[in-house]
Amino acid sequence: MSENLDYINYSCYFTVFREGEQFVSYNALSMVISGEMELNDGMDRKVFRSGDVYLVRKNQLLKFLKKPGEEAGFKSLSIRFDDNLLKQMSAEENFILQEKVKSPAFINLSEVSHLKYFMESLLRYQDLLENKSPELALVKQKEALLLMFGHDIALKDILYDGLDPFKINLEEFMLKNYHFNVKLDRFAYLTGRSLATFKRDFEKIFGIAPGKWLLQKRLQEARYLLEKGKRASDIYLDLGFEDLSHFSFTFKKQFGLSPSMIS
Repeated sequence: MSENLDYINYSCYFTVFREGEQFVSYNALSMVISGEMELNDGMDRKVFRSGDVYLVRKNQLLKFLKKPGEEAGFKSLSIRFDDNLLKQMSAEENFILQEKVKSPAFINLSEVSHLKYFMESLLRYQDLLENKSPELALVKQKEALLLMFGHDIALKDILYDGLDPFKINLEEFMLKNYHFNVKLDRFAYLTGRSLATFKRDFEKIFGIAPGKWLLQKRLQEARYLLEKGKRASDIYLDLGFEDLSHFSFTFKKQFGLSPSMIS
């Protein structure tokens, strides 16, 4: 189940749960209460366990895997920071963003003890938050931001950058993120392009339409992994396929062999 507490959210799952949406459209500070949260941005994979705290950045592609614990379900607490709040705090401080900052899709803050204490304290306010006390939620959002900035002032550059993604190297981005199961308009947005410009630039670089390239790239990677001894059931989700039967059908259509025949 998942209680909708607006910007402060308490989640609980009793079975392994993979997020269907892999595009992160918000900044959020989260703590795992029980179970495990695995994050994978295509380059780095990290498992967060009970008591771990991490920051997830907006406009990122991430895969989430929530695993329940042996004696309890997966539970987590998250605080989201919308653009309006961040712009308000930026204006109050007369903060000027010097330049765009490249930083990871998620940042491990588990070693910051005061952030852990703060997140644990929020559990004591759960009844108020479930009753949607907007004043309390706003105070706690600002408090979380101040605590993060107190730990690392560079986080201001990351979080106060509320602008849309700027135009980036399309080839480098796609080679890193081809396995994410998101629509082309998401890829276009994240590379700082309109959908039409994305398709035009893509074909100039790769010489093929993006949809066909994505399928071929994912299937090539699948064959490589299968030849290394991986099982189809272990890789199809990580390569952007929604279900095993669709993956098997598409793979056989491409290579003339079913995934189980590759060794």
